[in-house]
Amino acid sequence: MEGTLADGVVRVGGDARQRFYDSRGYGRPLDRNRIELAPVEAAHLLARGDLDAVVDDERDGDGGASRRLDFRAYLARTGATLRFAVYKDLRDRGFYLSPARAEWPGVGGDAAGSDDVDFVVYPRGEGPWDDEIAYRIRVAGEREPVRADSLGGVTLAVVDEDGELTYFETDREPDLVADAEGEPAHDVPAGSDRTVAPDADAEPSLPEGVAADLLGDRVVCYGDADALYERRFYGQRLFGRNAEEGPIQLSLVEGAYLAQRGVVDADPAAVVALGREVEGERFDRRLRTYADLRDRGVVPKSGFKFGADFRVYAEFTDVDSLSHSTDLVRVVAPDHVFYPRDLSLDVRLAGGVRKRMVFALTAANGEIDWLSVARLTP
Repeated sequence: MEGTLADGVVRVGGDARQRFYDSRGYGRPLDRNRIELAPVEAAHLLARGDLDAVVDDERDGDGGASRRLDFRAYLARTGATLRFAVYKDLRDRGFYLSPARAEWPGVGGDAAGSDDVDFVVYPRGEGPWDDEIAYRIRVAGEREPVRADSLGGVTLAVVDEDGELTYFETDREPDLVADAEGEPAHDVPAGSDRTVAPDADAEPSLPEGVAADLLGDRVVCYGDADALYERRFYGQRLFGRNAEEGPIQLSLVEGAYLAQRGVVDADPAAVVALGREVEGERFDRRLRTYADLRDRGVVPKSGFKFGADFRVYAEFTDVDSLSHSTDLVRVVAPDHVFYPRDLSLDVRLAGGVRKRMVFALTAANGEIDWLSVARLTP
Protein backbone atom coordinates (compact mmCIF):
# COMPACT_ATOMS: atom_id res chain seq x y z
CA MET A 1 0.00 0.00 0.00
CA GLU A 2 1.26 3.46 -0.88
CA GLY A 3 0.42 7.00 0.17
CA THR A 4 0.69 10.28 -1.68
CA LEU A 5 2.41 13.33 -0.26
CA ALA A 6 0.61 16.53 -1.25
CA ASP A 7 -0.25 19.79 0.49
CA GLY A 8 1.84 18.82 3.53
CA VAL A 9 -0.02 15.58 4.32
CA VAL A 10 0.03 11.98 3.11
CA ARG A 11 -3.25 10.63 1.76
CA VAL A 12 -3.90 6.90 1.64
CA GLY A 13 -6.80 5.17 -0.11
CA GLY A 14 -8.12 1.63 -0.33
CA ASP A 15 -9.20 0.31 3.05
CA ALA A 16 -6.94 2.75 4.93
CA ARG A 17 -9.66 3.93 7.28
CA GLN A 18 -10.36 0.43 8.58
CA ARG A 19 -6.70 -0.59 8.67
CA PHE A 20 -5.19 2.51 10.20
CA TYR A 21 -7.74 4.89 11.72
CA ASP A 22 -10.49 2.64 13.08
CA SER A 23 -8.18 -0.04 14.44
CA ARG A 24 -5.06 1.93 15.45
CA GLY A 25 -5.92 5.63 15.55
CA TYR A 26 -3.71 6.87 12.69
CA GLY A 27 -4.69 9.95 10.72
CA ARG A 28 -8.04 11.57 10.06
CA PRO A 29 -10.87 10.07 7.98
CA LEU A 30 -11.69 11.39 4.52
CA ASP A 31 -14.29 10.20 2.03
CA ARG A 32 -14.39 6.70 0.48
CA ASN A 33 -12.42 5.08 3.31
CA ARG A 34 -9.44 7.33 2.63
CA ILE A 35 -7.40 8.95 5.40
CA GLU A 36 -4.83 11.71 5.56
CA LEU A 37 -1.73 11.38 7.71
CA ALA A 38 0.52 14.01 9.21
CA PRO A 39 4.16 13.58 8.11
CA VAL A 40 5.22 11.88 11.34
CA GLU A 41 2.35 9.37 11.17
CA ALA A 42 3.31 8.36 7.64
CA ALA A 43 6.94 7.99 8.74
CA HIS A 44 5.86 5.58 11.46
CA LEU A 45 3.80 3.49 9.07
CA LEU A 46 6.72 3.38 6.64
CA ALA A 47 9.05 2.27 9.42
CA ARG A 48 6.62 -0.50 10.38
CA GLY A 49 6.23 -1.65 6.79
CA ASP A 50 2.49 -0.88 6.78
CA LEU A 51 3.15 1.54 3.93
CA ASP A 52 5.43 0.37 1.13
CA ALA A 53 6.26 3.87 -0.07
CA VAL A 54 5.06 7.45 -0.27
CA VAL A 55 4.75 9.04 -3.70
CA ASP A 56 5.91 12.65 -3.58
CA ASP A 57 3.42 14.71 -5.59
CA GLU A 58 5.14 17.92 -4.54
CA ARG A 59 8.34 17.30 -6.56
CA ASP A 60 9.04 16.27 -10.11
CA GLY A 61 11.22 13.22 -10.62
CA ASP A 62 13.00 11.65 -13.56
CA GLY A 63 10.27 9.59 -15.15
CA GLY A 64 8.49 9.44 -11.81
CA ALA A 65 10.82 6.84 -10.29
CA SER A 66 12.60 9.14 -7.83
CA ARG A 67 9.27 10.44 -6.53
CA ARG A 68 8.62 7.10 -4.78
CA LEU A 69 10.03 7.51 -1.27
CA ASP A 70 11.00 4.73 1.11
CA PHE A 71 11.46 5.42 4.83
CA ARG A 72 14.99 6.79 4.47
CA ALA A 73 14.13 9.11 1.58
CA TYR A 74 10.89 10.18 3.22
CA LEU A 75 12.58 11.07 6.50
CA ALA A 76 15.13 13.17 4.62
CA ARG A 77 12.33 14.80 2.63
CA THR A 78 10.19 15.77 5.63
CA GLY A 79 12.77 16.36 8.37
CA ALA A 80 10.56 14.65 10.94
CA THR A 81 13.38 12.90 12.82
CA LEU A 82 12.87 14.26 16.36
CA ARG A 83 9.10 14.06 16.26
CA PHE A 84 9.33 10.56 14.79
CA ALA A 85 11.50 9.45 17.74
CA VAL A 86 8.93 10.71 20.25
CA TYR A 87 5.95 9.45 18.26
CA LYS A 88 7.43 5.94 17.98
CA ASP A 89 8.38 5.85 21.67
CA LEU A 90 4.87 6.70 22.78
CA ARG A 91 3.35 4.23 20.34
CA ASP A 92 5.71 1.57 21.68
CA ARG A 93 4.49 2.41 25.19
CA GLY A 94 0.95 1.54 24.13
CA PHE A 95 -0.52 5.01 23.53
CA TYR A 96 -2.56 6.33 20.64
CA LEU A 97 -1.65 9.90 19.81
CA SER A 98 -2.53 12.54 17.24
CA PRO A 99 -0.37 15.29 15.72
CA ALA A 100 -1.47 18.70 16.94
CA ARG A 101 0.56 21.29 15.06
CA ALA A 102 -1.70 23.94 13.59
CA GLU A 103 0.14 23.90 10.25
CA TRP A 104 -0.72 20.23 9.67
CA PRO A 105 -3.96 20.11 7.65
CA GLY A 106 -6.75 18.13 9.19
CA VAL A 107 -5.84 18.86 12.79
CA GLY A 108 -8.97 19.91 14.64
CA GLY A 109 -10.87 19.89 17.92
CA ASP A 110 -8.92 20.16 21.18
CA ALA A 111 -5.67 19.57 19.34
CA ALA A 112 -5.94 22.52 16.96
CA GLY A 113 -4.23 25.85 16.75
CA SER A 114 -1.30 25.48 19.13
CA ASP A 115 2.28 26.33 18.23
CA ASP A 116 3.47 24.80 21.50
CA VAL A 117 2.02 21.28 21.22
CA ASP A 118 3.22 18.63 18.77
CA PHE A 119 1.02 15.72 19.86
CA VAL A 120 -1.99 14.99 22.02
CA VAL A 121 -1.74 11.61 23.73
CA TYR A 122 -4.84 9.68 24.76
CA PRO A 123 -5.12 7.47 27.84
CA ARG A 124 -4.21 3.85 27.25
CA GLY A 125 -7.12 2.05 25.67
CA GLU A 126 -8.56 5.26 24.21
CA GLY A 127 -7.97 7.07 20.94
CA PRO A 128 -8.85 10.08 18.81
CA TRP A 129 -12.48 9.00 18.76
CA ASP A 130 -12.63 9.65 22.54
CA ASP A 131 -12.65 13.01 24.31
CA GLU A 132 -10.07 12.49 27.07
CA ILE A 133 -6.45 13.59 26.68
CA ALA A 134 -3.66 12.25 28.91
CA TYR A 135 -0.73 14.40 27.76
CA ARG A 136 -0.02 17.32 25.47
CA ILE A 137 3.48 16.80 24.10
CA ARG A 138 5.99 19.45 23.04
CA VAL A 139 9.10 18.03 21.29
CA ALA A 140 12.54 19.63 21.55
CA GLY A 141 16.16 18.69 20.91
CA GLU A 142 18.58 19.07 23.80
CA ARG A 143 20.11 22.23 22.27
CA GLU A 144 16.83 23.83 21.23
CA PRO A 145 15.78 26.94 23.18
CA VAL A 146 12.38 26.66 24.86
CA ARG A 147 10.46 29.75 25.98
CA ALA A 148 9.40 29.66 29.62
CA ASP A 149 6.00 31.10 28.75
CA SER A 150 5.37 28.22 26.34
CA LEU A 151 5.45 25.68 29.17
CA GLY A 152 2.76 24.79 31.66
CA GLY A 153 0.05 22.27 30.87
CA VAL A 154 2.35 20.50 28.41
CA THR A 155 4.82 17.63 28.64
CA LEU A 156 8.21 18.55 27.21
CA ALA A 157 9.75 15.59 25.37
CA VAL A 158 13.49 16.16 24.96
CA VAL A 159 15.49 14.11 22.45
CA ASP A 160 19.17 14.19 23.39
CA GLU A 161 22.13 13.79 21.04
CA ASP A 162 22.12 10.00 21.56
CA GLY A 163 18.43 9.80 20.69
CA GLU A 164 17.44 9.07 24.30
CA LEU A 165 14.14 10.59 25.45
CA THR A 166 13.37 12.45 28.66
CA TYR A 167 9.88 13.66 29.51
CA PHE A 168 9.24 16.68 31.73
CA GLU A 169 5.80 17.43 33.13
CA THR A 170 5.18 21.18 33.37
CA ASP A 171 2.41 22.76 35.38
CA ARG A 172 1.26 26.32 36.03
CA GLU A 173 0.19 27.45 39.52
CA PRO A 174 1.52 24.47 41.51
CA ASP A 175 -0.46 23.93 44.72
CA LEU A 176 2.14 24.75 47.33
CA VAL A 177 2.64 28.30 46.08
CA ALA A 178 -1.05 29.14 45.66
CA ASP A 179 -3.05 30.16 48.68
CA ALA A 180 -6.76 29.67 49.18
CA GLU A 181 -7.62 33.31 48.67
CA GLY A 182 -5.37 33.85 45.68
CA GLU A 183 -4.32 37.27 47.00
CA PRO A 184 -1.19 38.29 48.90
CA ALA A 185 -1.59 39.54 52.47
CA HIS A 186 0.44 42.69 51.76
CA ASP A 187 0.45 44.82 48.63
CA VAL A 188 4.01 46.17 48.57
CA PRO A 189 5.59 46.47 45.10
CA ALA A 190 9.05 45.00 44.63
CA GLY A 191 11.72 47.56 45.38
CA SER A 192 9.28 49.92 47.07
CA ASP A 193 10.53 52.10 49.90
CA ARG A 194 6.99 52.33 51.28
CA THR A 195 6.40 50.92 54.76
CA VAL A 196 3.14 49.26 55.76
CA ALA A 197 1.97 48.05 59.12
CA PRO A 198 2.26 44.30 59.73
CA ASP A 199 -0.93 42.35 59.11
CA ALA A 200 -1.95 41.05 62.52
CA ASP A 201 -4.08 38.28 61.04
CA ALA A 202 -1.32 37.11 58.71
CA GLU A 203 1.57 37.01 61.21
CA PRO A 204 0.32 37.76 64.73
CA SER A 205 3.69 37.18 66.43
CA LEU A 206 5.73 39.70 64.44
CA PRO A 207 7.11 42.61 66.46
CA GLU A 208 7.56 46.18 65.28
CA GLY A 209 10.60 48.45 65.09
CA VAL A 210 13.25 45.85 65.98
CA ALA A 211 16.68 47.50 66.27
CA ALA A 212 18.76 46.66 63.20
CA ASP A 213 21.90 47.70 61.32
CA LEU A 214 22.63 47.41 57.62
CA LEU A 215 26.06 45.74 57.60
CA GLY A 216 27.80 44.57 54.46
CA ASP A 217 25.33 42.55 52.40
CA ARG A 218 22.92 41.77 55.23
CA VAL A 219 20.78 43.23 58.00
CA VAL A 220 21.69 42.38 61.61
CA CYS A 221 18.86 42.54 64.14
CA TYR A 222 19.16 42.95 67.88
CA GLY A 223 16.23 41.78 69.97
CA ASP A 224 13.03 39.77 69.40
CA ALA A 225 14.97 36.82 68.01
CA ASP A 226 12.37 34.40 69.31
CA ALA A 227 9.59 36.12 67.38
CA LEU A 228 11.58 36.47 64.18
CA TYR A 229 13.83 33.42 64.04
CA GLU A 230 12.40 30.75 66.33
CA ARG A 231 8.73 31.14 65.44
CA ARG A 232 8.92 32.56 61.89
CA PHE A 233 12.35 31.42 60.64
CA TYR A 234 13.55 34.84 59.53
CA GLY A 235 17.33 34.99 59.29
CA GLN A 236 19.91 32.88 61.13
CA ARG A 237 21.64 33.20 64.48
CA LEU A 238 24.73 35.38 64.09
CA PHE A 239 26.49 33.31 66.77
CA GLY A 240 25.83 30.04 64.95
CA ARG A 241 22.88 27.69 64.47
CA ASN A 242 23.31 26.14 67.92
CA ALA A 243 23.23 29.51 69.71
CA GLU A 244 20.19 30.17 71.87
CA GLU A 245 20.63 33.91 72.11
CA GLY A 246 22.24 36.88 70.44
CA PRO A 247 21.47 38.84 67.24
CA ILE A 248 20.16 37.38 64.03
CA GLN A 249 21.38 38.12 60.51
CA LEU A 250 18.89 38.62 57.70
CA SER A 251 19.57 38.39 53.98
CA LEU A 252 18.94 41.57 52.03
CA VAL A 253 15.72 40.07 50.67
CA GLU A 254 14.48 39.21 54.17
CA GLY A 255 15.66 42.57 55.49
CA ALA A 256 13.90 44.53 52.73
CA TYR A 257 10.67 42.54 53.22
CA LEU A 258 10.63 43.16 56.99
CA ALA A 259 11.76 46.78 56.69
CA GLN A 260 8.92 47.54 54.27
CA ARG A 261 6.49 46.19 56.87
CA GLY A 262 7.95 48.13 59.79
CA VAL A 263 9.13 45.01 61.57
CA VAL A 264 12.79 46.00 61.64
CA ASP A 265 14.05 49.53 62.19
CA ALA A 266 15.92 49.92 58.91
CA ASP A 267 15.37 52.27 55.98
CA PRO A 268 13.56 50.18 53.30
CA ALA A 269 14.97 52.34 50.51
CA ALA A 270 18.53 51.83 51.74
CA VAL A 271 18.12 48.05 51.96
CA VAL A 272 16.60 47.88 48.47
CA ALA A 273 19.30 50.15 47.05
CA LEU A 274 22.01 47.90 48.45
CA GLY A 275 20.22 44.85 47.07
CA ARG A 276 20.18 46.41 43.62
CA GLU A 277 23.85 47.32 43.94
CA VAL A 278 24.72 43.72 44.82
CA GLU A 279 22.37 41.86 42.44
CA GLY A 280 21.17 44.33 39.84
CA GLU A 281 17.60 44.11 38.59
CA ARG A 282 17.34 40.50 39.79
CA PHE A 283 16.97 41.77 43.35
CA ASP A 284 13.56 43.31 42.64
CA ARG A 285 12.34 40.07 41.07
CA ARG A 286 13.63 38.01 43.98
CA LEU A 287 12.12 40.39 46.52
CA ARG A 288 8.73 40.23 44.83
CA THR A 289 8.90 36.44 44.71
CA TYR A 290 9.98 36.23 48.35
CA ALA A 291 7.14 38.53 49.42
CA ASP A 292 4.59 36.51 47.46
CA LEU A 293 5.76 33.26 49.04
CA ARG A 294 5.74 34.69 52.57
CA ASP A 295 2.34 36.27 52.09
CA ARG A 296 0.96 32.93 50.92
CA GLY A 297 1.95 31.32 54.21
CA VAL A 298 5.03 29.33 53.20
CA VAL A 299 8.59 29.96 54.38
CA PRO A 300 11.27 30.71 51.76
CA LYS A 301 14.94 30.48 52.69
CA SER A 302 18.13 30.72 50.66
CA GLY A 303 18.44 28.03 48.00
CA PHE A 304 22.17 28.63 47.48
CA LYS A 305 23.20 25.10 48.52
CA PHE A 306 20.94 23.70 45.80
CA GLY A 307 21.80 26.22 43.08
CA ALA A 308 18.40 27.92 43.38
CA ASP A 309 17.10 31.23 44.68
CA PHE A 310 14.97 29.78 47.47
CA ARG A 311 14.11 26.55 49.20
CA VAL A 312 10.56 26.54 50.48
CA TYR A 313 8.99 25.04 53.60
CA ALA A 314 5.31 24.42 53.04
CA GLU A 315 4.64 23.63 56.71
CA PHE A 316 6.43 25.35 59.57
CA THR A 317 5.75 25.44 63.30
CA ASP A 318 9.10 26.48 64.78
CA VAL A 319 12.81 26.03 64.16
CA ASP A 320 13.08 23.13 66.63
CA SER A 321 10.55 21.08 64.64
CA LEU A 322 11.83 22.06 61.20
CA SER A 323 10.84 19.58 58.49
CA HIS A 324 12.38 19.13 55.04
CA SER A 325 11.78 21.87 52.51
CA THR A 326 9.44 20.84 49.71
CA ASP A 327 10.35 23.04 46.74
CA LEU A 328 13.29 24.73 45.11
CA VAL A 329 12.43 28.05 43.48
CA ARG A 330 14.38 29.79 40.75
CA VAL A 331 13.36 33.34 39.81
CA VAL A 332 13.42 34.16 36.08
CA ALA A 333 11.91 36.79 33.80
CA PRO A 334 8.70 35.88 31.90
CA ASP A 335 10.60 35.96 28.61
CA HIS A 336 13.28 33.61 29.94
CA VAL A 337 14.49 30.93 27.54
CA PHE A 338 15.36 27.49 28.88
CA TYR A 339 17.86 25.18 27.29
CA PRO A 340 16.80 21.58 27.97
CA ARG A 341 20.22 20.64 29.33
CA ASP A 342 20.04 23.36 32.00
CA LEU A 343 16.43 22.47 32.75
CA SER A 344 17.43 18.83 33.18
CA LEU A 345 20.16 19.81 35.66
CA ASP A 346 17.70 21.79 37.79
CA VAL A 347 15.06 19.07 37.79
CA ARG A 348 17.57 16.28 38.43
CA LEU A 349 19.07 18.14 41.38
CA ALA A 350 15.65 18.90 42.86
CA GLY A 351 14.57 15.29 42.48
CA GLY A 352 17.82 14.06 44.02
CA VAL A 353 17.10 15.99 47.23
CA ARG A 354 13.40 15.06 47.18
CA LYS A 355 12.13 18.47 46.21
CA ARG A 356 10.06 19.87 43.38
CA MET A 357 11.56 22.37 40.93
CA VAL A 358 9.49 25.54 40.67
CA PHE A 359 10.20 28.59 38.54
CA ALA A 360 8.81 32.02 39.40
CA LEU A 361 8.29 33.89 36.11
CA THR A 362 8.41 37.34 37.67
CA ALA A 363 7.68 40.44 35.61
CA ALA A 364 9.10 43.88 36.31
CA ASN A 365 5.64 45.05 37.42
CA GLY A 366 5.52 42.32 40.08
CA GLU A 367 3.18 39.87 38.36
CA ILE A 368 4.25 36.25 38.87
CA ASP A 369 3.42 33.11 36.93
CA TRP A 370 4.44 29.93 38.72
CA LEU A 371 5.77 26.96 36.77
CA SER A 372 6.71 23.57 38.17
CA VAL A 373 8.77 21.05 36.20
CA ALA A 374 9.28 17.38 37.07
CA ARG A 375 10.53 14.21 35.39
CA LEU A 376 7.71 12.05 34.01
CA THR A 377 7.50 8.44 32.91
CA PRO A 378 4.45 8.18 30.62
